[in-house]
Amino acid sequence: MFAILAERSLGPRLYGVFPQGRLEEYIPSRRLVTSELSVPEISSEIAQKLARFHMMEMPFNKEPVWLFKTMEKYMTEISTISFTKADLVEKFEKLKSFHLNEEMQSLKLLLESTPSPVVFCHNDVQEGNILLLSSRSSHPSDKLMLIDFEYSSYNYRGFDIGNHFCEWVYNYHHDEWPFYKAQLSDYPTREQQLHFFRSYLMESCPELGEDERCVQEAAMVLEVNRFALSSHFFWGLWSILQAKMSTIEFGYLDYALSRFDAYFQQKPLWS
Repeated sequence: MFAILAERSLGPRLYGVFPQGRLEEYIPSRRLVTSELSVPEISSEIAQKLARFHMMEMPFNKEPVWLFKTMEKYMTEISTISFTKADLVEKFEKLKSFHLNEEMQSLKLLLESTPSPVVFCHNDVQEGNILLLSSRSSHPSDKLMLIDFEYSSYNYRGFDIGNHFCEWVYNYHHDEWPFYKAQLSDYPTREQQLHFFRSYLMESCPELGEDERCVQEAAMVLEVNRFALSSHFFWGLWSILQAKMSTIEFGYLDYALSRFDAYFQQKPLWS
């Protein structure tokens, strides 16, 4: 996958592969920070880059099974774990009180009734996976690059965009426990979403007239915000597992609770 993306100029150039890794292009750049995701010019270019990503034909399974297959796997693994520290036990019990198996089936039914094109998705377009290039191009709308494709697969467009919108909320560069900050009020407004959709559609469907583009933008509001719920659910489950397995100092169960709190706050708005 990395070689194909490099060949299509959607990732760093690939110079070679060896048994324990690969040699790739060094790109003078820095990663974005969360507050930059809402800058209109940056948001527009992220939309354009994501549209180009979605337009690719890749030699992989095109059935959109990744999302729920992965969540079902996570649910099975979660059913086998436990914690011994009192504070972790308390948080884990609260998470289990959400009846996540039943809630996941409810979410699945909601998304099955929500039209969303199946495209090749990045699946993790957060600020740390977007480079701001130092000198690659003088063109003002070509200064970003998506990186880190470990979760990429064919999936629903709504998930990829909705997941990105959720990342407006979370700042992972916080120096104190739990080493992130969440501000649900930073989730993009309708106007900010429409700004993103407009740039996305102008890249992916430049032939659309103004009226048809407005119709599609309005439809994407429902599509993307419903699939954003699955982003909260997915990364909430992932974080529960990380609390058991990861050696990184991070408040994984706190983060899982934050994602599910956001899920339950936003679900009534879009059901």
